[in-house]
Amino acid sequence: QVQLVESGGGSVQAGGSLRLSCAASGYTDSNYYMGWFRQAPGKEREGVAAINRRGWISYADSVKGRFTISQDNAKNTLYLQMNSLKLEDSAMYYCAARLSLLSYENWLNPREYNNWGQGTQVTVSS
Repeated sequence: QVQLVESGGGSVQAGGSLRLSCAASGYTDSNYYMGWFRQAPGKEREGVAAINRRGWISYADSVKGRFTISQDNAKNTLYLQMNSLKLEDSAMYYCAARLSLLSYENWLNPREYNNWGQGTQVTVSS
């Protein structure tokens, strides 16, 4: 069982930056996919960015050029650097992992992930 613990959320003004972290444990260095997802009140959970073991990356169009996903394999930690934050980025952000093969077009589909953290809140204000 994979354990995921997010941290780094908070409140920031529009245009500001935050870095989220996700500490992972309970899995071997096998094929994996890890991603950041978010869910705002009244909206469906959506994919933000995902990365695989080889470092290949997928971003949602809404965050391209502003957010950067990265991983530190030595620390088993996933990061999401969020710059130029907008009001519409406000949401609960979740880290998720999947240990079986996943086609690239589904990397940002939350239904394809079966290991989730508890989430960390990001609030962007004007």
